[in-house]
Amino acid sequence: MTDSLLSIKAGAQAYQQIKDNGLSADDIDLMLGASGGPKWFILQGMDRWLFGEFFRHKKQPLNTLGTSAGAWRFASLGQPDPVAASDLFAQLYSTQTYSENPDRKEITDEARKLLARYVPDSAVTSILAQTKVRHHFIVARCLRSTAAEGRRQMLGLLSSALANSVNRRSLGRYYERVMFHHPQSDLNFCRHWNDLPTRFVGLTEQNFQSALLATGSIPLVLEGVKDIPGAPPGVYRDGGITDYHFDVDLSQVNGLVLYPHFHSEAIPGWFDKRLKRRRTTGKDWPNVVFISPSDAFVKSLPYGKIPDRTDFQKLPAPQRIRYWQQAIEAGQRLADELQSLVETGNIRKRVELWR
Repeated sequence: MTDSLLSIKAGAQAYQQIKDNGLSADDIDLMLGASGGPKWFILQGMDRWLFGEFFRHKKQPLNTLGTSAGAWRFASLGQPDPVAASDLFAQLYSTQTYSENPDRKEITDEARKLLARYVPDSAVTSILAQTKVRHHFIVARCLRSTAAEGRRQMLGLLSSALANSVNRRSLGRYYERVMFHHPQSDLNFCRHWNDLPTRFVGLTEQNFQSALLATGSIPLVLEGVKDIPGAPPGVYRDGGITDYHFDVDLSQVNGLVLYPHFHSEAIPGWFDKRLKRRRTTGKDWPNVVFISPSDAFVKSLPYGKIPDRTDFQKLPAPQRIRYWQQAIEAGQRLADELQSLVETGNIRKRVELWR
């Protein structure tokens, strides 16, 4: 199909399963959500369908794993009306405005206000009480100078970026991956990770909002979150530092992994964006279903690109908000195509083997 809006690639196990049986909600054990700020807007239509219709009658619990914007997206799940919550998040995020030259405090304060409206205390209670969705989100605990603010933080970032360029495992000298997880999670899909120092902390009503804020606390843009209850003392920042689009071993997941992504590639960590040689190959992803927009879809968007954080600087607020809302509306076409492929079974013809 030349007019296809979606690319659907799958690891060998997932590919054969879809070719034989199509795709159903009960096939999915884990869903991934990547970092990327407003890039997620083109996926919001897909989220509405997945959170509402697709997973509504799923028999087994759904695990979610997100960093930064991905974790924030998934915080809609487990709320009384996840579709309404997703719509609210998209509306609040897309219409954010700041003063002409906002500092870290102003941006952090606005993030806290958004969080309080999107995930209030009552929503946290609902999320932790239900067992249909088991949340997991990653936060980076900062070590050495990366825990500082201002000039020392910049020096720490430069040092860790240099170390990462030589060997990704060197990030462990500067950051500890902290996985916050639903209290009912068995953590079977991630207990074996050893690529970076990893610690597991249960989510509670006392730490849920702080951990969620921390996973989106972009270095130099937002203030770090200090001393999250239940976790080791320290400063916590964006989970995308260690796991931007993920490059972890998912072979132990007991089922398929659904990964709706806004990009055709998966970039392991935040510092790997400019390292073209470092991209997730899918070696340890035999059960992943990777769904991304086609180049034709991206070119059809205003400015020929998906939204990103630079739009805050490049576009006047009214123009940026209009553009972001157009991107959200355009993303509904991705959702419609995926829904049609799944419900008709034509996904069996469209899936490609991720080589």
